[in-house]
Amino acid sequence: MALENITLGQYYPADSVVHRMDPRVKILLLIAVIVAIFLAGNLLAFVPIIAFLVIVTKLSKVPVKMMVKGLKPLRLILILTFVLNLFFLQGETVLLDLGFAQIKKEALILAVHYSLRLVLLVLFSSILTLTTPPITLTDGLERLLSPLRVIHFPAHEMAMMMSIALRFIPTLMEEADKIMKAQTARGADFESGNLIARAKAMVPLLVPLFVSAFRRAGDLAMAMEARCYHGGEGRTRLRVLKCEKRDYIACAVVALLIAVVVLLGYIY
Repeated sequence: MALENITLGQYYPADSVVHRMDPRVKILLLIAVIVAIFLAGNLLAFVPIIAFLVIVTKLSKVPVKMMVKGLKPLRLILILTFVLNLFFLQGETVLLDLGFAQIKKEALILAVHYSLRLVLLVLFSSILTLTTPPITLTDGLERLLSPLRVIHFPAHEMAMMMSIALRFIPTLMEEADKIMKAQTARGADFESGNLIARAKAMVPLLVPLFVSAFRRAGDLAMAMEARCYHGGEGRTRLRVLKCEKRDYIACAVVALLIAVVVLLGYIY
């Protein structure tokens, strides 16, 4: 697995209508789209969701190659999801008899259904991180969680932790890639052998990676303390979040999408 294929947490700078949307709206719309994906009761209900994904990708100006690249680390999970559902789900209509197993129509449909659901979840989540800077995403999360302050929920701290976690995913992947290349140059083999042998070969990679992660966390904590960081208390903002016309239009489109998905699931 190439570590550079992991796009979660990366930001793709561009001047698009999706990039300019309010981060709060984008987070809420992502949740709404995830609900629509799980409400899709048949393959036909996925058609408007896929069409919406194509339109959003086009509007965001994010390269399709970059979107597809984010699926490469999940190819093993996708294959296992498809194969396990294909051979272990029950059905009545036999499409192919292999002797040791049967491929049934109902199992094939459900295998495609679950695999497609996983792909759509990853792609829509990638659009959020690719079109939203980490700082803006933090502000959006904090504003959405701010009503919970009445029960003394640390909204600012929680949003900051989530944003830092997303921000450091590409950094840790780059660090892991450097360590892997250094270990390979010293004779380490990460590709050959069975699953247990590969797992043992990952130990020289994981130990320095964890050490590097804790060192970065310590440096970040010291830097924040040196700048007198005290959380969200008394904090002012350079950019005040404000919903505009495009945000309301996006909400209306997603509401229509959910209605169409529910309707298609009910009819068929």
